[in-house]
Amino acid sequence: MNILPPIQEGFYRWIDSVAGTVNGLLNRLQSNHEVRIIENTPDTFTLRAAGAGRKSNVADHRIRIINGTIRGQLPADWAKMLRGSRAEMVLNANRFLFRPLELPKRAVEFLDGIVRAQIDRLTPWTPGEAVFSWTPPTDGPNDRIELTIAATARARVAPLVQAIADLGVASVAVLTVPADAGPHAAPIKVFEQRARGVFEIDRIRRTLVASFLISGLAAAITMGYSAFALDSLDAEQQALSQKISARRAALRASPEFTVSAQRMLERRKQSTPSNVIVLEALSQILPDHTFVTELRIEVDKLQIVGVTRDAAALIALIEQSPHFTSARFYAPTTRTPGDPGERFHIEAKVKPIFAVGT
Repeated sequence: MNILPPIQEGFYRWIDSVAGTVNGLLNRLQSNHEVRIIENTPDTFTLRAAGAGRKSNVADHRIRIINGTIRGQLPADWAKMLRGSRAEMVLNANRFLFRPLELPKRAVEFLDGIVRAQIDRLTPWTPGEAVFSWTPPTDGPNDRIELTIAATARARVAPLVQAIADLGVASVAVLTVPADAGPHAAPIKVFEQRARGVFEIDRIRRTLVASFLISGLAAAITMGYSAFALDSLDAEQQALSQKISARRAALRASPEFTVSAQRMLERRKQSTPSNVIVLEALSQILPDHTFVTELRIEVDKLQIVGVTRDAAALIALIEQSPHFTSARFYAPTTRTPGDPGERFHIEAKVKPIFAVGT
């Protein structure tokens, strides 16, 4: 089973969706105000600023469009207002042909194709010769929907649209309202033309595909370079490990290394105090009425905690020993009810002293 066609179809659908979204955003950014062009009488139109744009305070202005040409001179504020705007041209209902259409409710998902296929039957024009649209479908009896198609000849609206497009607008939409519609009925948009210079979906689609291909190529190059660099680093690491192993083996085999190691061990032995000697020295120094509850030896520092009758005298006794120096209290001396004496915290430096022959 070939899975490539479904993947390609899904990819192009995603590209079309993104291109449509980007196109809409760019058009909104470019056209930050709207203008409504309302037909009052045949060939006579009123220009009206729509919405709350930054130029919506421009007064209404009436124009005439004869044979695709605007007669008269536009005021400077309206010429500036129209440039880059989104124009909506609301034409009179008598320019259009309205036809009701009744369809099964299940056809709501396929309205575009169904209406296009019905245009040449409901109107005097073919789908290519007409501009058309329809009202939102409403529920009818017997599980059916009802809607109204609005259509007119493309040749009738093209000169009007071109006359407005020549003023520099970003887009022109043609709308109408059925004659029998209510005052709040939504207009039907039968046609829309975007002016030159506006971002087109095809151009955005090509840009997205090119960006995707460039990104994929860059990712492939980056992955290839990363794999090459990783292999190079692994080779360097292996070479370095081999050099270190060889150097260690050479050092172990060297007599100088053995002698140096022995000397280092002897030096450490002579410079590091023995815990057994420290304990023996303390047992000889401390008087019988002194009890040690905690004893810590960290390298060359001794800390003892305990209870004695005369804590101050312990400092002198420890200082007199050749094994210790710099004796001092590192916490206050306290007396607790029930203790046979004072609770002391003493620390001192340990001096390594060894007997001859050790």
